[in-house]
Formats: sequence, structure tokens, C-alpha cells
Amino acid sequence: MDTKSIAAVAKSIRSLSIDAIQKANSGHPGLPLGCAELAALLYGEILKHNPADSKWADRDRFVLSAGHGSMLLYSILHLSGYKVSLEDIKNFRQIGSVCCGHPEYGITDGVENTSGPLGQGIALAVGMALAESHLAAKYNTAAHKIVDHYTYALVGEGCLEEGVSSEACSFAGHNKLGKLIVFYDMNKISIDGSTDITFTEDIGKRYEAYGWQVLKGDMYEVENVAKLIEEAKTETSKPTLIMLKSIIGKFAPKQGTPSVHGEPLGEADVAETKKNLGLNPEEFFQIDADALKYFEGKKSEFAKRQADWNAEFDAWAKENPELAKQWKASYEGSADGTIVDPTYEVGKSVATRTASGDMISAMGAAYSYLVGGSADLKGSNKSGMKCDNGTYTPENKIGRSIEFGIREFGMASECAGMALHGGIRPFCATYLVFSDYMRPSIRLAALMNQPVIYDLTHDSIYLGEDGPTHQPIEQLSSLRSIPNLQVLRPGDAEETVAAWHMAMEAKDHPVLLALTRQNVPVYAKEDSSWRETIKKGAYVVKCGAETPDVTIVATGSEVNMALEAAAKVAGKSVRVVSILDKNLFEAQSEEFQAKILGNAKRVIVAEAGVKTGWEAYVSSKKDLFTIDHFGESGPAKKVAEKFGFTAEKLAELINN
Repeated sequence: MDTKSIAAVAKSIRSLSIDAIQKANSGHPGLPLGCAELAALLYGEILKHNPADSKWADRDRFVLSAGHGSMLLYSILHLSGYKVSLEDIKNFRQIGSVCCGHPEYGITDGVENTSGPLGQGIALAVGMALAESHLAAKYNTAAHKIVDHYTYALVGEGCLEEGVSSEACSFAGHNKLGKLIVFYDMNKISIDGSTDITFTEDIGKRYEAYGWQVLKGDMYEVENVAKLIEEAKTETSKPTLIMLKSIIGKFAPKQGTPSVHGEPLGEADVAETKKNLGLNPEEFFQIDADALKYFEGKKSEFAKRQADWNAEFDAWAKENPELAKQWKASYEGSADGTIVDPTYEVGKSVATRTASGDMISAMGAAYSYLVGGSADLKGSNKSGMKCDNGTYTPENKIGRSIEFGIREFGMASECAGMALHGGIRPFCATYLVFSDYMRPSIRLAALMNQPVIYDLTHDSIYLGEDGPTHQPIEQLSSLRSIPNLQVLRPGDAEETVAAWHMAMEAKDHPVLLALTRQNVPVYAKEDSSWRETIKKGAYVVKCGAETPDVTIVATGSEVNMALEAAAKVAGKSVRVVSILDKNLFEAQSEEFQAKILGNAKRVIVAEAGVKTGWEAYVSSKKDLFTIDHFGESGPAKKVAEKFGFTAEKLAELINN
């Protein structure tokens, strides 16, 4: 190991980081100063990667879970040869620079994930390691290993305090994800002071209880850290936590204190830090010549490793054409099997959760890379895949049904990690109301443009006896407000089939399906081309007239309610419109929207949730047939009657 060059790289990371943060007058110098040796070691000696191709499928993944320390990552990406220029670093945290305040996926070459909210990075890393283990079981043969890489993550105390890290790390230990290695930057400092004021548990014992291997060392003993990594790799049945004692803000005058965590050092302290590093305090953005020479010499090594893999992959593909077809489809997002949709007769009552379950199996047969499961609600969500090679377990990693356990936030984050890894289309399932537990991860998936599918059932007060804690009221409106998240609420089994096709066709955003617990009749659709029209978000179920007196805009189970109410009204023409995707419909042209709504004299909105977001559709608040209060325990029909949320009451509203 070239320890002299690693020291030069570490010095350069510190130099670039403190100058970029000082120039921006914003940022977190503590972690880059404290962890520079680790980054230098990883990118120079440990990682299987090729900076010339940041998307190489079999690269090792590195997740900076403590994303506030982003200058550590940007500095090492620049030094090792990724497409992060010195000019980008000089414009850290400025508009147009790829060096954002926190790492952002899709913006910066070599950044594997967005990591701002603490704890989510390590959960994403668990998902990446899960993906690697599944794909290795699926594709590797006795003759060729084409999936064989590690997932590394760097975490701080903040990541390990957040609950999502506990959920994900418990899952990782149970599933024996032995190719996950996490470094714990153990500097014992948080924003408000020493971590001892809030965080005194024995982390090592906690992770051992999760089923992890726990190793300990010093951040600055580079050769020993390398040995610890090698030791971690020998334990194939356990993920590893490497606890490294460190000094936050190392070499700064206020090292080891909260002062160096989250604000620029200040000009005087920057100069003093440079002196401590042996740098010229009068120069800015200094890079040691040995650091540049070191990575220049690594280029051919990096390239050869990928070239060797390419040759291995080509030989594998030639010998395994069916597997190669599946691999290609998974990275293109195309079907590699036959799509056979379930069919449903008009008048048959089918819960949309049941139809969704039918589609999970149908899509699983058509897309061999569809993988997912439920948070301990597989039977209730109807989310079991019938063509799934069984359940994923440490002994059966080729299984496509995943038991996530009662860990909704962790589940959602792990699915986002699988999507980021590539080669898998992940879905996860629970009740709609528990999207509240998942929301931070849903938001992050939307921000990262990751096509995770959320299969969320029990979508209204009609779930009945479980009562208001389980009956979603405000969730639909809240979820629709997340940019880049597509929310689909189908009205019957046929619409559920269409919704799943829309979900599978989505490539650059997550999709959420809101599904009924209760049976709802499959209804006749007067728009003969509704399967095409619905792709614009809405279509006419019952025309009523070219210019109806009343148009009822409904979603989900309320479409059936609207049809029933329309049948009870005499002397007025009533149109019923099903809106599968409110945001998509509203993105269409005014002409299309007017055509669907029929230029009606009056529009009524019917949805079993809060009115928020629907106000623009109506001219009078009384025409918002919604539920703006929490539910109640009792049989679904009785709850609906208590709140006046019935076809009879909707018909009365139409007649008023």
C-alpha cells in the first residue's frame, strides 16, 4: 500500500474541502477534515470502480450517509478522476455547480444517491446490498461471476440515532447481507455538543444483536483500517460495522468541538489549519502533486478491472442467452416475458387490492426483475407474487418475494436502494395510512427519480372496524403534493390493471397505487377507448349528455358511488368521470379537461378524503363531497352512513 500517496490525497481532500466551504460561506468542514484518510484509502486502494465509467454495473457502491460532509465526497471524486472539476468545487453550494450542498443523485458523476436526511443513506445502502445478493444468486454461474461487488457506507452518530437506520440494519442482519460494510465515524460530537448528552448506548453491542460483525479501529491508522476491511470481507454471512475513532475537524484549531461541524472555519482558522497541514496559508485549493500522480497511475488499473469484467460478461452472455436477455430487459425496463392481463366481468365485485395482487403475479411473469413484498401484510395487501421463485431468505436469495417485517420506513428506503442499484424493479406494500411512516423515503425516491412502486391498500373509511387510526383521510391529498410522485387511485379491477401498466411503464418517477379493501363492482365504461384515455389521468365512465347538468368527478371506490347516485337522480343529466391520476389530468390541455368534464353547469367532487386540492373544480364548497374529519370504528357501511358518505346522500346533493 502506498501510504505516502494516501496521505497526500487526504491532505488534498482537506485543502479542497475547507477552501470550498469558506468560499461558499456555508457547509460542514468537520467530517471532511475528520475522515479524509478513509476516503483516500477507499477510492485509491479498496473500491472496485472506474472513474471513467461511473455506471459500470459491477462497481462497488459507496454511500455517504452523513451527506452533510459532501465536500469529502466531491474532493475525492475530483481527485480520483470522476467528472467533478476544480471549478465545480470552487462553486460549491452555488447555482449550477454539480457540488450541491448535500450529494444529489443524477446531478454529480460518481454520487450513488441523494443523502441529506440522516439515516436514509445507510438504509439505501442496505437496499443496494440486498439487490447485489439477489442478482448474484440470479445471474452468476459456476463458470462466471458477473455480479460480485460490495456496498460501503460512511455514517455518523446522527445516522445511527435515526430510527430508519435501526429498521434497515435489523433487516440487513436478519438477511445476512455479508457484502455490506459500514464505517462509523465515531467522533462523539453533534451540533448541540458531545453525543453523550443524548447517545450513550453501546452501539457495538446493538449491532451484534442485529446479527452484524463489529470491528473497531482508529480512523488514522490507514494500514490497520485496510486490514479491518479485509477481515470484514472474510465474514460472508454478516454485514460489518467498522467503528473508527476519529476527531471531527482534525487539524483545525477547534478540532474535536461542535464548532467545526456545520459552519465555515473562518479565514483565520482556515489559515491556521493549512499551517497544521503543511500547506501555504496564502494559497487556495491546493492539491498535492503526489495525489495527482497517484491517481494518474491508477487509471490503467481501474480501466483494466472493468475491461476484465467486460470480457467475463461477454463470455457469460454467450453461454447464457436467456439470462442475458433478462439482464438486458432489466436495465432497459422492458418486458422479458409474456404479458397476460387478468380479465373481469362487468358487475363482478372485486376489491382493487385483489386485482392488484392479480397484476403483481401477471407483471412478475412478464418482468422477471420485478421484486418486492410487504411490511408483514402480504395476505392483507394481496401482494404475494405467484411466480416469485419463493421468498427471499439467506438460503434462497433468488427469491423475489421479500418479507420486510414491520419496518415501513426501512422497507421504502431499501426499495429505493434496490432501484438505485439497478437490475431490479422494486415494489413494496402496506396500508395507505402507513405511508406516513414511509413519506420521507417516498419523497427521496421522487427527488432521485427512482421508479419504486408503492402498493398501498385499505385506502379509506371503508376499511371499517380498525377505526380512525387505520382509516386514511388526509393521506391522498398529502401524497399528491409530493413533486414527481405519481398517485393512482383506480375505481375498479379493470382500472387497476391499467394502473399497473402505467406503473411499470414509469421510468423516472415513483408510482403509488391506492387500493380498496372492500369489494367494488366492475362497471361498464361508455368510453370505448378508455384504456387509452385513462393514460391522460381521467376518462368519462358515464356520459350523461354532451353538456351535462352535473358532472361528478370521482376517484377510487367513489366512482361506483357516483354511478349509483346518478341512477337515483331524475330530470337531470349526470356525467361520471373517473380520475385515476389527478395531477396527470390537470397537466393536460384545457381543451382535454373541458372535454372530459363536459363543460357542465355544475361539478361535484366525490372522494373519501379531505377536500384539499379539489377546491378549483367546484363553484361552491357544498359540492365538495369529501371527508374532512377522522373516521370511526365500525362496519364499513355503518361508518359511511354515520358520516353521510353514501350514494343516497350524494344523490340528494345533486338534486339540491
